[in-house]
Amino acid sequence: MATATDRRATTDPVAVRVLLTLVALLFVAVFLVLPLATVFAGALAKGVGAFWEAVRDPETLFSVRLTLLVTISVVLANLVFGLAAAWVVTRFRFPGRRLLSSLIELPLSISPVVAGLVFILLLGDAGVFGRFLSAHGIKVIFALPGIVVATLFVTLPYVARELIPLMEAGGSQEEEAALTLGARGWQIFRRVTLPNISWGLLYGVVLASARALGEFGAVSVVSGHVRGETTTVPLQVEILYNEYHFAAAFAVASLLSLLALFTVAVKKWLQGRSAVSRGIGSSTERAGT
Repeated sequence: MATATDRRATTDPVAVRVLLTLVALLFVAVFLVLPLATVFAGALAKGVGAFWEAVRDPETLFSVRLTLLVTISVVLANLVFGLAAAWVVTRFRFPGRRLLSSLIELPLSISPVVAGLVFILLLGDAGVFGRFLSAHGIKVIFALPGIVVATLFVTLPYVARELIPLMEAGGSQEEEAALTLGARGWQIFRRVTLPNISWGLLYGVVLASARALGEFGAVSVVSGHVRGETTTVPLQVEILYNEYHFAAAFAVASLLSLLALFTVAVKKWLQGRSAVSRGIGSSTERAGT
């Protein structure tokens, strides 16, 4: 049944609806469609041959492999942290619980560049922990571990912030019932908790992956821009552009644009599947009552 708010929204004057629609379309065109079109036009400015040559360049291929390696590592770490954090926050009551929830969101409020500088101060050769690491032959800053750590920091909230409200809304009744029936912890998680949060978990993974693939600020600080060793795809775009290889820079940037479009498509699909699952669940509950 339509609410009063819904009725007001659909009975606004035609001029108002047309104006708001045009404003929305204008913003989408200027800030989304036009930049994407510019990237793909620049990528193909010298022809398809030049595009493939830029994409198949050894340094570009290395940056793609490094970016994928970092993304996979970060997503796996996010899965572990996100599940653990969501479980602790939603299933236990303890002093500092609200503080923990706020700290999980902290990376979203800190500039990635500032985060990168902090990691240099902590893990660099002259840093607080860097001296100990250097003494044991462990290099973090200007190496792969530093890129992973910086990317993990900026992506850390995404899985947890999707799971926490989902698990809070779902409650713990089903898990308590399974425990009463004699199920063990792992069985409860695998057969009760995980099916209920699977779509939210996948949604968080998609968001974390997209953030990791496109991260520039923190990685730019901790990587050192060592060509062929610590250049991810965003850094490779910057290097090519600064060297005035504009067509090549746009060609590599188009790879990130395609990944972004793919992420949006997957995100919309997951939202649709999640809505269908919730609808089926609600129908089942109503039928049971």
